[in-house]
Amino acid sequence: MRFVDEVTVRVSAGDGGNGCLSFRREKYVPRGGPDGGDGGDGGSVYLVGNAQLATLADLEYHVAYKAERGGHGKGKNMHGAKGKDKEIVVPLGSDAFDADTGEGLGSVLEHGQKLLVAQGGKGGRGNARFATSTHQAPREHEEGKPGKKRKLKLVLRLIADVGFVGFPNAGKSTLLKALTNAEPKIASYPFTTLSPNLGVLREEWLSFTLSDIPGIIEGAATGKGLGLRFLRHIERTRLLVFVLAANEGPAAAFRTLIKELEAYNPRLGKRKRLIVVNKIDLVTERIQIPGEKDVMYASALTGEGIAQLKERLTSMLDKSEEVLKT
Repeated sequence: MRFVDEVTVRVSAGDGGNGCLSFRREKYVPRGGPDGGDGGDGGSVYLVGNAQLATLADLEYHVAYKAERGGHGKGKNMHGAKGKDKEIVVPLGSDAFDADTGEGLGSVLEHGQKLLVAQGGKGGRGNARFATSTHQAPREHEEGKPGKKRKLKLVLRLIADVGFVGFPNAGKSTLLKALTNAEPKIASYPFTTLSPNLGVLREEWLSFTLSDIPGIIEGAATGKGLGLRFLRHIERTRLLVFVLAANEGPAAAFRTLIKELEAYNPRLGKRKRLIVVNKIDLVTERIQIPGEKDVMYASALTGEGIAQLKERLTSMLDKSEEVLKT
């Protein structure tokens, strides 16, 4: 399935049902009182989180969602039925915005979580509601209120424990494959990864999600290359793994990557991180990264250092904070 991380859809909550104007008509009751029932509330539209989804692709071609309207009230104090809600299933990490105003409506971060994005209209009151001791034959009744209608923009920011960042061809996808059972597309040309790849690292009783973010290039934070579109997918990771190619100036590459991440979101520069110098099979010495303590050396191609990297990731994640959900 194609990776889609941004869609715009139209949502329409149901209108409330109208209240009824009615008076009792019974054979031996010449002056029956008011018995108009209330209209039912309209159905609302909700986003519902599903941990099995990793893309908004299902919503790309289904662009309109509508909840049911409430039923009208009837005589004999019969209230209209509530309209059925409409639920839109989305992947975890989906942020909802009003497309016209930019207003943030909330985020879906847990499996089964429901987020209201369009409130159903309130049902109108029937004339029985207006009866008093001095007003025993009211003809007042209310129409139902309209349901909320809006253009809804959904933006996906993946929730993963670990985010792999690096330049194109740094070997992120190969490293992800070596650490997990993921099967990312791999080739020896830039931008092989055109969408985030997800894998799961399982060590004994622990399980962590790893995400390979498409290659970042210098200037990504200002819109160059593919990086800007995908930088948001590392915002919720609790550990950043910088993957640097040993044969392509890893120290300079790290400085550039940090600069781009901080330009996009200053908090990313302070995120817990680990540096992995990959492709050590291509060099004869291990290059140091000035000022960094958490540096590991590995070859995703030959497997050298992979076992030690798994242990280090497990140790860092087990002691780390919860997944960032802002």
